[in-house]
Amino acid sequence: MWRRGWPNPLKRRPGRKHAASPDPAGIEALFSRGIGHLEAGDLPGAEGCFREVIQITPKLAVAHSNLGVTFEKAGALKEAEASYRRALKLDPGGLQAHLNLGALLVNQKQFDQAEQHYHRAMKRFPDSAALWSNRGMLHACLQQEEAAERCCRRALALDPTYAKARYNLSYLLLRQGRFEEGWQALEARSWNLDLLAKVPGPRWHGESVAGRSVLIGCEGGYGDMIQFCRYACGLKTEGAARIGIVCQPALKRLFETLPGVDVVIALGELIPESGWDVWTLPLSIPLHRNTRPDSIPAPIPYLQARPDLSRKWGALLPTDKVRVGLVWKGNTRFDNDDERSLTHVGLLAPLAAVPGVHFVSLQKGAGEAEAAHPPPGLDLLDPSASIEDFADTAALIANLDLVISVDTATAHLAGALGKPCWVLLPHYKPDWRWFKDRDDSPWYPGRMRLFRQPSSAGWGPVIEAVATALHCFVQDHPSPRLPEAPQG
Repeated sequence: MWRRGWPNPLKRRPGRKHAASPDPAGIEALFSRGIGHLEAGDLPGAEGCFREVIQITPKLAVAHSNLGVTFEKAGALKEAEASYRRALKLDPGGLQAHLNLGALLVNQKQFDQAEQHYHRAMKRFPDSAALWSNRGMLHACLQQEEAAERCCRRALALDPTYAKARYNLSYLLLRQGRFEEGWQALEARSWNLDLLAKVPGPRWHGESVAGRSVLIGCEGGYGDMIQFCRYACGLKTEGAARIGIVCQPALKRLFETLPGVDVVIALGELIPESGWDVWTLPLSIPLHRNTRPDSIPAPIPYLQARPDLSRKWGALLPTDKVRVGLVWKGNTRFDNDDERSLTHVGLLAPLAAVPGVHFVSLQKGAGEAEAAHPPPGLDLLDPSASIEDFADTAALIANLDLVISVDTATAHLAGALGKPCWVLLPHYKPDWRWFKDRDDSPWYPGRMRLFRQPSSAGWGPVIEAVATALHCFVQDHPSPRLPEAPQG
């Protein structure tokens, strides 16, 4: 932004004659309107304002930089890069433009260029905590974890209050199973903290909950809530008098099966202003309960399918083969979705060669329509139009023998229900919760198997490995619905 105290590029130099020049106050107002549009998500409005500012004052670097932000948010990455580079050409001392360009290059996987850019920028700004933190995430993307950690810690040494560096460090620590410091670092996260403004009373910091009412807020996505709602059971066991949980509407019916929970409140519903002694966020509970990799509470299953829905869905599924649920895409808004999701259901074609299987689509949202056009030979039932929420999905899973899923909420749901689940994981920026190099998950012990993408090899080897494993699964787990073979 153009803030007070910044050099005014329109200020007249003493002793020189000038032609009539634009009104600085008017340009500043126009620039501020652009910032307002940008913050409100009105990208066309922001672009129009910044372009007009640039037309009047083409050498105003900060306008080019903010136009780059606008382009980047709109997905026009080439235009964003050009705007950032123009801003830096006009003002090589613009730290924010350096940060924006470096992050953009990393997001486009132009890692060599990003490294060269950060190297040059850090010569100019050797004490910038933000640059050290961003460079750390470049190393993390390349799985150079020691270098990534050094950068994050250098950032924090320069500025102990820099939350992004601490949050970036949490990814590295938790992925490596270094939970003691990792949970502490995760407290630097800034997303979904709006519960502060909605619930009266103090935030819980780990003190005894015996005889107290505790409200667990909503944060993250569906998968986060499904994974961490397990802690509600433990708090009730510790003596909490009343447990409430706030969740997305699509989870409400499912979470009503959660042991120990007295009330489930969907986002958008009124949260009672009284009746709660303390509140917490679900991803903070592991910190306060000293969770370590060998002490993860795993009372599997901790979620249940509703019996009425289970009977309903069971009556609609075929009974003559092993039944396997498939999920090939996650939420497109997820930061690493291009890597964790399959580009198309057609990539699952090798599974069609496995005999004795009925596949069932559990896909909702992105990719849902692809179920109508499966690969040739893939016997895929598509009930998605009748799935209303996660309670329906849970009932479907309860009637399956196995779930095969990319890293998305349905995988967590299968694990929480105690259903065997195979998870397909990307090589690039896998989520911290799957740890490093493991093929199992202590979050869902004995239920989950991880198939990791080899470096730069795409999904082909993963799907082939899953197909081979599925052959063995069918042989070892004949469907209990099949009639007994006649005796010879």
